[in-house]
Amino acid sequence: MPFLDWLRRLPSKARAKCRVRLERLAELGHELRRPEADTLRDGIHELRVRHGGMNYRMLYFFHGQDAVVLSHGLVKQQARVPERDIAVASARRNSFHAAPQAHTYTEEA
Repeated sequence: MPFLDWLRRLPSKARAKCRVRLERLAELGHELRRPEADTLRDGIHELRVRHGGMNYRMLYFFHGQDAVVLSHGLVKQQARVPERDIAVASARRNSFHAAPQAHTYTEEA
């Protein structure tokens, strides 16, 4: 669960802002646009959060019409999201599409 591991390590205020952005994504899906979200390439998108001078990015893709799949998060230090991170998200998307159940996290009650 790379995304959840990353999210849990963030400072509490940054984590809270990321959760708000995730809620907006859940509400608006494909309709969410800049400055909150942006399309990178090959069906990979980013949620954008700025806090304390840091740029947090959460990479995701869509499965079907409504399902959102989170790949991973990063702290962006360059002008663009590194190509390596986009490639990782693309590989995770391909793995997910090949076997969705094997790559789905369900929170226990």
